[in-house]
Amino acid sequence: MSTGVDLRDLWDFDDAAGSERRFRAAAEQAEDALARERVLTQVARALGLQERFDEGHAVLDALEADDPEVEVRRDLERGRLLRSAGDDDAARPLFERAADRARASGLEELHVDALHMRALVVPREQRITAIEEALAFARAAHDPRARDWDASLLNNLGMVHADDGDFEQALPIFEDALAARERIGDPVTIRIARWMVAWALRNLGRTEEALGIQRALREELDALGEKDTYVDEEIRLLEG
Repeated sequence: MSTGVDLRDLWDFDDAAGSERRFRAAAEQAEDALARERVLTQVARALGLQERFDEGHAVLDALEADDPEVEVRRDLERGRLLRSAGDDDAARPLFERAADRARASGLEELHVDALHMRALVVPREQRITAIEEALAFARAAHDPRARDWDASLLNNLGMVHADDGDFEQALPIFEDALAARERIGDPVTIRIARWMVAWALRNLGRTEEALGIQRALREELDALGEKDTYVDEEIRLLEG
């Protein structure tokens, strides 16, 4: 059921319309019906990111394949469409069904993804437990793509504590998320994870440590010819 490319390689989450075009082109070039429907689930996701929810649901409604991966992706993307439209209650059972189906079919990456999405829609008091459940499955997975979900899950867990104002709890979790990002090796997400650590340090009153990280980030961005307003704002706050 190969499309010849990794679906992740076609994604640019900062350009949903461009991603949609790439997925539609990949669907046209797919070698069989199952591969085509697998790609079309990502067309639906890209439409959702553009708030074209009815179109996204229509794409999913047209899928016909009796295939575990397509079924999991259909539930997962329909749940994302509903969540993006503000209907967490309708999204939750779809994420739960996607997680159950993925686990039963040995689709580890999709299993963790579905658990990650479920953790975003459960009641606030259940969120930490839900994230920790997803994190446990990610860490125990054989598929490295599933294991790499630990970085996002740790960031989400840190944010729950940060939203509660508990930066003592959040900081070591953000540091673990940074270590996970460094293991994965993507420079962009490593910089974001470093920013999160510095943000937590500032909120703990550890100004010099936070400022050192943010200044280092700005130097790296300057060398790349890039700007990050979040880095600049943190430096302004720390130097003020």
